[in-house]
Amino acid sequence: MSLRPAISTGAATPTIEGAGVHLHRAFGFQDPKAHDPFLLFDDFRNDNPEAYYRGFPWHPHRGIETITYVLNGTVDHSDSLGNTGSLKAGDVQWMTAGSGIMHQEMPSGNSMGQMHGFQLWANLPGSLKMTSPRYQDVVAKEIPEIIDDDGTRVRVITGSFWGQTGPVDGIAADPLYLDISLPAGLRKALKVDTYRNTFAYIFEGSGKFADASDPQGVLLEKEVLGQELNIRDLSGNRTLVRFGTGDEIVVRAGPEGMRFLLVAGSPIREPVAWHGPIVMNTQEELHQAFNDLRNNQFIKPQDH
Repeated sequence: MSLRPAISTGAATPTIEGAGVHLHRAFGFQDPKAHDPFLLFDDFRNDNPEAYYRGFPWHPHRGIETITYVLNGTVDHSDSLGNTGSLKAGDVQWMTAGSGIMHQEMPSGNSMGQMHGFQLWANLPGSLKMTSPRYQDVVAKEIPEIIDDDGTRVRVITGSFWGQTGPVDGIAADPLYLDISLPAGLRKALKVDTYRNTFAYIFEGSGKFADASDPQGVLLEKEVLGQELNIRDLSGNRTLVRFGTGDEIVVRAGPEGMRFLLVAGSPIREPVAWHGPIVMNTQEELHQAFNDLRNNQFIKPQDH
């Protein structure tokens, strides 16, 4: 086994998208090679309806897949092909935009006003960029949850982990997408395919991934489960951790425990021409996409 070091950690940055939705962006619209095949990751957790109720009105996508994971609240979606639905707490939607789709996503909070969730964009290889759009809507009860003897909980959204396979399939990047919860102070080793680009996103509690960059900050000392817990530089809420190569990730949860997403995907290694929600391989293809938008030719006839 070879350890995957945490080669960078960074905080998600506040931004505004759609018609005025306040969210935090962990990465996106930067070097597309950094997280290949993933392009963008947004954390849209918010407890103030004023900061999200206007939602994401009609907008186009081509050449990518968007993955929406809802923790609290509801996201109502509809598209130009006549598809409609609602994502509720624990649900996932994996949308393959392919050749092009116009859709909208309108969030509403739960009884406490909470609208919590994440959206990830995954690139499509050139051979699939103009494929027919496809939805996979997965309700919470269809997502397997594994509880290990030490109290670790893992929801397997896609990919295979600890003998369970997530319900989302047929995805170009062959991704692994896990929601992992660790009890306080627990040290855990997690096996990940060596050849997939991998990141973690912490959204509850705090913890430390092994062999991170040079430590800074203060040493935390706290007794957990009768043991002194010494962790320097705990990474907490809204922290993105990017890993180097290797086949095992080692993490130790902080004194409040830790919950994070672990995402890995096979890099596509193709040129990227990207503007907003449209991602192609060449500038010519990108120009064609915007010409299609202007000329009402963006939505292509569907294969049946």
